[in-house]
Amino acid sequence: MALAQPRSILPAAEEKRRFQRVKVHLLGRYMLPDRREFPCQVINMSPGGLALLGPGIGNIGDRVIAYLDHIGRVEGKVTRIIDNGFAMTVGATPRKRDKLAAQLTWLANRDILNLPEDRRHDRIVPRNPICVLTLEDSTQMTCRIIDLSLSGAAIAAEKRPPLHSHVLLGRVQSRVVRHLEEGFAIEFIHEQLAETLEDSVNAG
Repeated sequence: MALAQPRSILPAAEEKRRFQRVKVHLLGRYMLPDRREFPCQVINMSPGGLALLGPGIGNIGDRVIAYLDHIGRVEGKVTRIIDNGFAMTVGATPRKRDKLAAQLTWLANRDILNLPEDRRHDRIVPRNPICVLTLEDSTQMTCRIIDLSLSGAAIAAEKRPPLHSHVLLGRVQSRVVRHLEEGFAIEFIHEQLAETLEDSVNAG
């Protein structure tokens, strides 16, 4: 019987060691149990958990739903409060954890190799995230800007324009480069100026 107790606590310790966290720079948003939503930046992540910076701090044990650029939807519970943010578990099936591990490996390698995608400019959450997008057929739809840089933006919308199609975000000529779980990403045809960026994308 003396051996039974140590054996019973081993799986939890092994679980903690099995997932190594990698440093990442991922933007997204998250929702706390009271349904308030906040923008966030993930600073490290493993297939089993992550740490993020954000303005809304939950309580330990609170359920959190997050939508992260490149990763999509994750959910879990707050496990620890850190400076300007918190750490949380990531609840996922073994299959989804394998997929997360592959995504995190790609993201970590992308940063190490300094690959250009989304790394050219810092991304911001605009003061006024509501925008008008004009499609190739001249129809317009109202969208929400998830985040924005001098070279592109992530857009939340129910309808996704076709990949590689040309659109106008405000008056900025853009091209759809990726579909996201909650919308799509666009790349600006011409790099924008920081001073006029938000005015240009909000211009109807």
